[in-house]
Amino acid sequence: MGIVKISDLMHENLRLASTALSRSINAQAEHWLKVGMLCELYPHLTHHELSRLLIQAELQGGVDIHTLVGGEPRALTTEHESR
Repeated sequence: MGIVKISDLMHENLRLASTALSRSINAQAEHWLKVGMLCELYPHLTHHELSRLLIQAELQGGVDIHTLVGGEPRALTTEHESR
């Protein structure tokens, strides 16, 4: 585990969102990090689709979301590798 430095404004946004969504500040930050990462890895999926995949992964015992999407993330696959 490490420490991530964020701006005061982002911390305040985290505090507000975590209170509104009944999460700890750390849980809210981790949620935003996870969703942001998935949005970059799977730009073809909507937020709604990613949320459904996260729930499906949890229902299946925490499986790797890449298996639900169908393998490797598109953003990490080069044109050469996809042939």
